[in-house]
Amino acid sequence: MKHIISIQLENESGALSRVSGLFSARGFNIESLTVAPTNDATLSRMTIVSIGDEDIIEQIVKQLNKLIDVVTVTNLTATEHIERELMLVKINVEPSTQADIDQHIDEYAGKIVDVSENTYTVEIAGKSQRIDDFLASLDVSKILEVSRTGVTGVCQKREY
Repeated sequence: MKHIISIQLENESGALSRVSGLFSARGFNIESLTVAPTNDATLSRMTIVSIGDEDIIEQIVKQLNKLIDVVTVTNLTATEHIERELMLVKINVEPSTQADIDQHIDEYAGKIVDVSENTYTVEIAGKSQRIDDFLASLDVSKILEVSRTGVTGVCQKREY
């Protein structure tokens, strides 16, 4: 099962290396990894997507909590959360297919960010599955290039 782990850690050199090293030393694969400073310049948020059963993820979380640079670890998959990913995709567009591709982009709330002769560069944001669905629905021969950011996410708090 896919798990999204959110880590707040000290914004210092080597912190990313120590976290990713923990995964590789234990033979766990990282499907995607995003990291950037938070609103507090001394902290960064790292979001890791990994595949494993509950026991493996529990072990990963325990090991992450032992790292000196780590402030908090949250398995977002185990909580109500909001997740997003961004993709840029270059699509070959011909006059005969342009209307269909335009409609398809609209159906997925995509945004055309660049147009050149016979090529669109399209931005799609949302859950990873939605992005996967968009790519799967395109004629594979029309896809020229794909770049994805990986997942980022936050816990969803309910206000009563």
